[in-house]
Amino acid sequence: MTDRYLEPHQARKRTPTTYEDLLGDAIERAFGAGVHDLPGLVQALNDSGLASPSGKPWTEEVYRQEIAILSEQP
Repeated sequence: MTDRYLEPHQARKRTPTTYEDLLGDAIERAFGAGVHDLPGLVQALNDSGLASPSGKPWTEEVYRQEIAILSEQP
């Protein structure tokens, strides 16, 4: 029987990539610094030096697209 409280992202069948780890760390640092809105998070990502997948600065739309892509991965 599957644990009904298990979130899909907690049951991934692969190890996160280095990029995914760095993105997660940057997001956690932003939250830890009290950033809880999307504009602030985007600014924190840009300030962190972590490039977006395209290499361009993070925007709200780039962030939404990237999280949607990452959410669909196994």
